Amino acid sequence: MPGLVSVKTPRASTPLRIFLPENSQCDGSRNGSPQVQRRMASPSPSTSTSRARPSPDRGSGRKKTTPEKTTIDESSLDNPDLGPFLLKMARDTIASGDSPSKALDFAIRAARSFESCSGSEPSLDLAMCLHVVAAIHCSLGRFEEAVPVLERAIRVPDLAKGSDHALAMFSGYMQLGDSHSMLGQLDRSVSAYESGLKIQTETLGESDPRVAETCRYLAEVHVQALQFDEAENLCKKTLEIHREHSEPASLEEAADRRLMALICEAKRDYEAALEHLVLASMAMIANGQDNDVAAIDVSIGDIYLSLCRFDEAVFSYQKALTVFKSTKGDNHPSVASVFIRLADLYFKTGKLRESKSYCENALRIYAKPVPGTTPEEIANGLTEISAIYEAVNEPEEALRLLQKAMKLLEDTPAHRSTITGIEAQMGVMFYMVGRYGEARASFESVIAKLQASGERKSSFFGIVLNQMGLACVQLYKIDEAAELFEEARGILEQECGPYHLDTLGVYSNLAATYDAMGRVEDAIEILEYILKVREEKLGTANPDVDDEKKRLTELLKQAGRVRNRKGKSLENLLVSNPQGMKKEGTKRWSGFGFKT
Repeated sequence: MPGLVSVKTPRASTPLRIFLPENSQCDGSRNGSPQVQRRMASPSPSTSTSRARPSPDRGSGRKKTTPEKTTIDESSLDNPDLGPFLLKMARDTIASGDSPSKALDFAIRAARSFESCSGSEPSLDLAMCLHVVAAIHCSLGRFEEAVPVLERAIRVPDLAKGSDHALAMFSGYMQLGDSHSMLGQLDRSVSAYESGLKIQTETLGESDPRVAETCRYLAEVHVQALQFDEAENLCKKTLEIHREHSEPASLEEAADRRLMALICEAKRDYEAALEHLVLASMAMIANGQDNDVAAIDVSIGDIYLSLCRFDEAVFSYQKALTVFKSTKGDNHPSVASVFIRLADLYFKTGKLRESKSYCENALRIYAKPVPGTTPEEIANGLTEISAIYEAVNEPEEALRLLQKAMKLLEDTPAHRSTITGIEAQMGVMFYMVGRYGEARASFESVIAKLQASGERKSSFFGIVLNQMGLACVQLYKIDEAAELFEEARGILEQECGPYHLDTLGVYSNLAATYDAMGRVEDAIEILEYILKVREEKLGTANPDVDDEKKRLTELLKQAGRVRNRKGKSLENLLVSNPQGMKKEGTKRWSGFGFKT
């Protein structure tokens, strides 16, 4: 029985490489798994690397011989020898480095021939051919065109006809998930992967090692979608299967534990993350994987930093830095990534001079990258450095780095989620430096991209709507701001719940907008709700509660009313000192009382 392993569309297809089997057996294997970013500040569902468009001129430079164009009589499509012949023509065209469009034409005509010959019967040849057509579309960057082809391919096999048909359907679902992922449509991507995993599990059984690989792949996708509970369950299942079928301290188990550590870190379970990383490091040491050990040391440093164990974090980072410099060179992006982490650490410990020094060291590496460094690596590094400059109150420099990162990335489906996150951060920077028109334009672009990718209901979408509303307030577009805040409120109530701090922040902004529009009664109703929730969740002495209380009191005075119930603050319960309740470092309100 063939192993159910999907035909993975390559994430970086330099020249087009699609190898067609000589026979009609439809088998394949995944070419890897999606990269999971350590930083997850922006929901970028998919941090995909670029797909270079294939070029007919790429290669050795010598003239390539290509098959002569063959005229096919359309009336002969029902000839059973025509489909395999056209597939061979497609294979020869690709192998010669000729135009992918010509190979696509051959593959499409082959599919038509297989369909004509099979009639209403399920045809594995047709399913395989459609997978090839979709793969060529993806290699050309036409992911939207690949999706309907794959959806059709999935409908061709019949699971009742055995494992070969199950393999074809599984491969179709996984390739469909890859295509949706490249388009930034994470929800549809996850749905396709889950359908593929279900078919694979039913065919091979719960504990097959190939099921473990698909579980880990799907877990990584859930991490990218910020669905950490689902990712944790799948990763636990993967670990159990690998423990059953692999030797102790295997490379497979080490990879599982690194992913589990990332999930635990995202869930703020740092001690569990540290335990998984230590076990993964021991497995890598046993297998002589020095560079992987250094990468794990970086992750261990991240956990120590989150636990405020700064000396241990510095030791881990320096240990990794020594290995990276000796094995990859002083100017490798891996070295720059450690510099950025050290810069972040020294900022958090108040050593701003050291922090900026490490930022400058990383920027020097990115200014003269070593051969093989991808634009995505540089863009990600610049984005992280930008966050540090923002933290040290240098928004102009942070904005300049974000703009530089944007220029490095082409506006393609593969980069869309990364570009969306950078544009959102640029909008925040524009807002901070008072360039409100540009901030609104950035947020508007982000919203358009999220809508196009089907992410209209994510918490990130709601937060961006809120930020755009704030920019509209500064531009005195109060009616537009109210509409944006109302939409953001609906999304965040659904995604985060009515008591989440982000949701309450939008409530506050909406109340302030209603106040500015003269809708005082609506503003009072929202503020009374906010104050009730904050008193219950934060306590009466919290600075935010005091701010809300003052705003509500002012509005009630304007409306000639008093608050329905009087809250007993800590200041009233104790022998209070009016000077003793000063708020230090509380969030300030500006304009109409908007929370940024």
